[in-house]
Amino acid sequence: MPARDVFHDAVKRGLISDGWKITHDPLPVSFELGDMYIDLGAEKLLGAQRGEEKIAVEIKSFVRTSAISEFHIALGQFINYRLALSEQEPGRILYLAVPIDAYSSFFTIRLVQNVIRIHHLKLIVYNPETEEIVEWIN
Repeated sequence: MPARDVFHDAVKRGLISDGWKITHDPLPVSFELGDMYIDLGAEKLLGAQRGEEKIAVEIKSFVRTSAISEFHIALGQFINYRLALSEQEPGRILYLAVPIDAYSSFFTIRLVQNVIRIHHLKLIVYNPETEEIVEWIN
């Protein structure tokens, strides 16, 4: 099993505070190449008639010196995880969780915004210090 991201617990607590129930830590998905592990699986009851919403969250810290390298890795993982997840749990939506500092300084760059749009990335922006979910970007 892969090592946890440095902000794993902060995002987990933020989701719980936001009303999510953590169902998997990590969420395993299998593919022909072997098992992969998405950082978290969660669900939230939306009301008796609407059922429940299920998500998977891949957490990234963006603390290394090269944000573009981290972004390349995160994008590759996101695409692979989304494909595997669509085959095993098509109702579960995958999000990439990024810290607010990285979002403000890197994810607002036009190239990155275009990649997000073209690849339909869904983002959770979190504050690692306050352990809060700041924004959901669909």
